[in-house]
Amino acid sequence: MPFDENSLNYNDQGLIPAIAQDANTGEVLMLAWMNAQAVRRTLDSGKVTYWSRSRQSFWVKGENSGHVQELVELRYDCDRDCLLALVRQTGPACHTNRRSCFYTAVRGGEEVEIMAPEE
Repeated sequence: MPFDENSLNYNDQGLIPAIAQDANTGEVLMLAWMNAQAVRRTLDSGKVTYWSRSRQSFWVKGENSGHVQELVELRYDCDRDCLLALVRQTGPACHTNRRSCFYTAVRGGEEVEIMAPEE
């Protein structure tokens, strides 16, 4: 059965959360948002495309930085309200120049930075 991006369950703003995960290591890299058109652009181009809530525009991950996310596979959850993009990540995924946006942990009630920026 062909996939229809309009069959997903988007929020009131027409967005769905999309988790990017390294296809090789399983590392969770980031979370961003997509609308139906971003989902279609991602599937058509093979380059992960998100919707920027602050700029109200599309952004292809890495188009400015070169830290591209090449789509390996796009999955959705059982409720069709969250996406998982398995990607091949070039360079850091986070705008802070870290491999992952999840670089702070809570350990013993304290915030601990567990990943330094890449040089």
